[in-house]
Amino acid sequence: MRVHVCAVGRLRAGPERDLIDDYLTRFDRTGRALGLGPAQVHEVEDKKGGGMKAEAALLGRALPDGAVLVALDERGALISSPKFAERMAGWRDDGCADLAFVIGGADGIAPDLRNRADLKLSFGQMVWPHMLARVMLAEQLYRAAKILSGSPYHRT
Repeated sequence: MRVHVCAVGRLRAGPERDLIDDYLTRFDRTGRALGLGPAQVHEVEDKKGGGMKAEAALLGRALPDGAVLVALDERGALISSPKFAERMAGWRDDGCADLAFVIGGADGIAPDLRNRADLKLSFGQMVWPHMLARVMLAEQLYRAAKILSGSPYHRT
């Protein structure tokens, strides 16, 4: 199952980019034997300043056809890392070819796109900068692969 991180904005070189690249590389290595990955990042940028609606259109074009869609949203479900891993394994086992995570811009994800999501996922009630949300997602993807592989990386 290919994993796509579709995000508004371009991340420049720096510590956040390094963390994302590291965790996604680890995810790819661990996930390969589990039928997870590779992971790809698709960055979109609304250069015309069209707001959430324009960002949603750009994100929509980045989404693979038929992908299971997970929207990162502060109003989404709070789930544990083991439950997240179970959910990913379930989609994989159900024959999902593509799993896409969407991270909106500064104002979030347009309601039309958010409502299309198969899962709305929250990293807590606090609002996180988009670059840190990407890091947290990349780490959770790696953690999910480690959980599914039976590794002691994750401790409950």
